[in-house]
Amino acid sequence: MGKERTIIDAKKPSSTYNLKEIIRYKDLFLVLAWRDLRVRYAQTFLGLFWAVLQPLLTLLIFTLIFGQALNVDTNGMPYPVFALSGMAAWAYFAFVLNQSGTSIIGSQEMVKKIYFPRLVIPLSKAVAGFVDFFVSISFLIILMVFFGVPLTKSFLLFPLYFLMNILTALGVGIWTSALTIRFRDMTHVIPFVVQLGLYASPIAYPTSLIPEKYQLLYYLNPMVGVVEGFRYSLLGILPSNDLGFLSLAIGALLFFTSIMYFRRVERVMADIV
Repeated sequence: MGKERTIIDAKKPSSTYNLKEIIRYKDLFLVLAWRDLRVRYAQTFLGLFWAVLQPLLTLLIFTLIFGQALNVDTNGMPYPVFALSGMAAWAYFAFVLNQSGTSIIGSQEMVKKIYFPRLVIPLSKAVAGFVDFFVSISFLIILMVFFGVPLTKSFLLFPLYFLMNILTALGVGIWTSALTIRFRDMTHVIPFVVQLGLYASPIAYPTSLIPEKYQLLYYLNPMVGVVEGFRYSLLGILPSNDLGFLSLAIGALLFFTSIMYFRRVERVMADIV
């Protein structure tokens, strides 16, 4: 009888785990991240080249529409370099949101059978997204060399903005992964948010094009500050105003509140997933 109770309790997530417990499950974390990488590129004709082809095609479309047809002002920066610096940040965010948003539902059999910190599942998606991110950054460096765009001292801030990119992506991703358990139609909302966010963030255009009366509302988008930070650290382009700090603060807030909400849902996750 005691043994049976132990097994049942092992299936119930604890509501009091902390960072140390997540670290204890680092092996599971790495296994999940490696599995995602293998599954993504397994049995594909182009394999890892997809990580290059997708941003390349998007960059081509942006260059033709915004760079050539609309002649968007990029402060003298070659448009392909300008656009790709924002696309690198957005592509990582979009990947983590898409993958982590449905990660708990996709792993429901494992969630029902054994105990482990469920937060490991969406967190592992952040690692899997590093491959595409570093491919985009490598492509950006090639373009910077080709167009003769040098790195400046502001590059020292790049790790900070990269960290904010990770926290923002995980914040939105963990929120959606927890909400999707209760509201399954969230799985249809996520692709729409990703598509809309691409144009609601300063990827293809600078924030200076947004009318002043809408600037505050625009900077409520947490990715605006991240994209501006990427451009400043990589290209030396100063943000158009100081509202980027508001955007970054919202990204950090989303991350910490997502952890709190996820832990609340985790208590009943195995029962409702």
